[in-house]
This record gives sequence, structure tokens and C-alpha cells, in this order.
Amino acid sequence: MKLEIARGLFLASALSVASLAAAAWQEAGPQVITMNEQLDYCPLPPQERTAEAVRPDQDLLLLMFSLSQGAGVQG
Repeated sequence: MKLEIARGLFLASALSVASLAAAAWQEAGPQVITMNEQLDYCPLPPQERTAEAVRPDQDLLLLMFSLSQGAGVQG
């Protein structure tokens, strides 16, 4: 295969990959979040409404206390 033909094929494939990437590019656009009549507080985006609130473990205070005590200087 001649060098010119290989260079042309490489250039054509690189341009086609770049054009496919540009066509598939999606940026987040501005959206209007509408207020639902049932909600009396600030509305959330749809993906945030389904997330469950994280509940702290009952032993969190004990963990924080044990982390704050550390080994200290023994001697």
C-alpha cells in the first residue's frame, strides 16, 4: 500500500471519528424546574427526588469519640 493512500485513509478515519464524537456530544442545557402543587418547599431535579436520605448509624457518636481519642503519647 502506498504511503499516500494509507495517509488518506488515516485522515478520513480520523475525521469520521471526530465528526461522530462531535455529533454525540451532549452538554447539559438550562432547564426550568416547575413547582408541584403538593410541595411547599424548593423543588428538586427529578434524579434527586428518588434518592433516599442517608440515615446515620446509631454508633456514629461512639465512632467519633474513639477517633478523637487516638493512641496519644504513651511513655
